[in-house]
Amino acid sequence: MGTDALLTKLQEAAGKDAVLTDPDVIDSYSRDMMPLAPSGRPLAVVKPADVEAVQAIVRACAAAKVPIVPRGAGSGLSGAANAIDGCVMLVMTKFDQVLEIDPGNRLAVVQPGVVNLDFRNAVEKHGLFYPPDPSSYDWCTIGGNLSTNAGGLCCVKYGVTTDAVLGLEIVLADGSLLKTGRRTVKGVAGYDLTKLFIGSEGTLGVITQATVALRPLPQAPGTLVAGFDHTEKAGEAVARVVREGLVPSLMEIMDASSIKAAEHYLKTDLGAGSDCQALLLCQSDSGGEAARRELAALEQICVDCGASMAYATDDLAEGRMLLQARRVVLTALEEYGVWLTDDVSVPRTRIAELIQACERISEEVGLRIAVVGHAGDGNMHPTIVYAPDSEDEFSRARKAFDDILAVGLSLGGTVTGEHGVGKIKKEWLEREIGPVGMRVHRQIKQALDPENLFNPGSMFSMT
Repeated sequence: MGTDALLTKLQEAAGKDAVLTDPDVIDSYSRDMMPLAPSGRPLAVVKPADVEAVQAIVRACAAAKVPIVPRGAGSGLSGAANAIDGCVMLVMTKFDQVLEIDPGNRLAVVQPGVVNLDFRNAVEKHGLFYPPDPSSYDWCTIGGNLSTNAGGLCCVKYGVTTDAVLGLEIVLADGSLLKTGRRTVKGVAGYDLTKLFIGSEGTLGVITQATVALRPLPQAPGTLVAGFDHTEKAGEAVARVVREGLVPSLMEIMDASSIKAAEHYLKTDLGAGSDCQALLLCQSDSGGEAARRELAALEQICVDCGASMAYATDDLAEGRMLLQARRVVLTALEEYGVWLTDDVSVPRTRIAELIQACERISEEVGLRIAVVGHAGDGNMHPTIVYAPDSEDEFSRARKAFDDILAVGLSLGGTVTGEHGVGKIKKEWLEREIGPVGMRVHRQIKQALDPENLFNPGSMFSMT
């Protein structure tokens, strides 16, 4: 099948207006937010609106031997949704409906193009809560969250995306529709195919629907902020929180560089003091006296570990302001250059070692590196800042990126906690899981996508 014939088939499947070929338009869909990841020029961008259209598109591309790259909003940070030359970009943003909210069974059925925050707001009207909350939750889509198994600030208590998913609907490489999972609380019938597809980065199929578990809406959170003059003290506080069995709804850490950037951007003083090297932000959504006890216990741990400042509040506006400092760090760093954010997870007892290693790497490469992260689960985001017009600084930033991954592995960690492997960490995936792990990955891919139709070259190569 030639190009013109394929484009005709795509228009028949999705509608003429849903097939975009203008060079400027398709370029805007060719990559996500990760500057390191390579990207190519798509043949076309297609925006289907129903499952039958997706099935027809997949069959047409398979017949023409043209690869498909599924894509949501493009908020990803691994290049997993980046185009390759001549592919069809399958943009799922028209699948934007919350199909069902079932308060009695605490579940919902949602399409992949729904924005995370919109979904959270929709279920909140029923007194329910969808926990996964990536930092881009105001524009990232549920489908992208599913494809990368996204995390967020609430993971310490509520887990990542896969922990909230009951079942999926997926279009496979032959155009057939697979339904996985269940609507019940429990279920062990067959392999857990749902979890196989979550985090597969569009390499195994196209997710068209998800059934997710919801939780009762938490109480309004109380917030604790604690400053430390040594990173080791903050690390010990995190370790003690874990050892003593406390489970805050949020526990974030910021290093000195990220604190200064946030304060400058927000034009406010977080009260950490000029000698603060690390800031812990914790929240409890237990409500009432239970939350006050939890925050008091967290505050006491911080003080016992040498916090130079510790302050708890149940004022919602004040809590939002403190948390805003954490959420704006990446935006704040743009005042110093463009950024390249890493994503490594280490055992929670080794967070301080990672931050200290990032300080050393920063000195070695001569670039600013700011570290923020989800201290409650050990998922850190060292962010390297460099001049956008300097090839030398970009090269040094890339070296720092890889050096940080190496440190993460050496500390017993993983090269990605929530952003995914995509097109930038393929060699690191091989280093982490080894030859047997890679063989199993390739066997699964071969079984489900024998022609390597879906997102070829992302996550790993087939050879």
